[in-house]
Amino acid sequence: MTIKDIHVNGIITKSNLPVCDYSANPYVGCEHACKYCYACFMKRFTDHPEAWGDFVDVKFWQPVKNPRKYEGKELFIGSVTDPYQSSEEKYGRTRALLTELKGSGVRLSISTKSDLILRDLDLIKTFPDARISWSINTLDENFRNDMDKGVSIERRLNAMKVFHDSGIRTTCFISPIFPEITDVKAIAERAKNDCNLIWLENLNLRGAFGPVIMNYIRTKYPRLMPLYRDIYISGNDGYWQALDDDLRNFATDRGLEYRINDDSFSRPFDAPPVVVNYFYHSKIKKSAQNSSHKRI
Repeated sequence: MTIKDIHVNGIITKSNLPVCDYSANPYVGCEHACKYCYACFMKRFTDHPEAWGDFVDVKFWQPVKNPRKYEGKELFIGSVTDPYQSSEEKYGRTRALLTELKGSGVRLSISTKSDLILRDLDLIKTFPDARISWSINTLDENFRNDMDKGVSIERRLNAMKVFHDSGIRTTCFISPIFPEITDVKAIAERAKNDCNLIWLENLNLRGAFGPVIMNYIRTKYPRLMPLYRDIYISGNDGYWQALDDDLRNFATDRGLEYRINDDSFSRPFDAPPVVVNYFYHSKIKKSAQNSSHKRI
């Protein structure tokens, strides 16, 4: 792992993501080295010869000027890196950012695969209406080990429970869903009492990692190759339509609200989680433009 310090002009940038006004990434690169990482495109903005997942740049910046300017705004920490990857334990750049923003009134969203975030629970509790999401796309630790170098699924689920029990809104981000490998319903059953939102996103192989994933399926799950060719080479979305119907029925049976491409609504903290399906990527941008994002 190659780790180096870099100095940047600022840490908070305007965002065009539908879920936030601003984003912040205290690191470039990520030690979790997820085989399906959409953020691998960031490598081309660096001078690293190492593969994505084999380097981390630790960001240092001047203190945030006038933190109160972000009051009421949505700040997403971790859009193209995991802010609680292992380097955070040593360098503490995510904690430094949170400390600078304490009392600003900014509304935090943080996405991670780690339980290191438990270290900052008391600090995060000082922010109004914070929301923390954990990426979980399997309950099978063998498959998880094949896909990423993050902490175990059990540690992620435990961290989610601790935050939820502390009154902080949590999201179980079931992503990416691998056809016939990810058991969405089993994950939802495990998480539904410890989260406010269950967010579903399908595996998308448009990135440079596509061939890597297809080769993995060919090697480890050869029986699924016809299905993966049908979805990712022939472009047939019949599998996702059928899974959409199945999950809608699953949610209905358990008294959970089910939505497509839309989490622009408010929800009492103690209400059952809402299931939001983001399978249909081509509609996300249009959906975001037609709705104002609110917390649930």
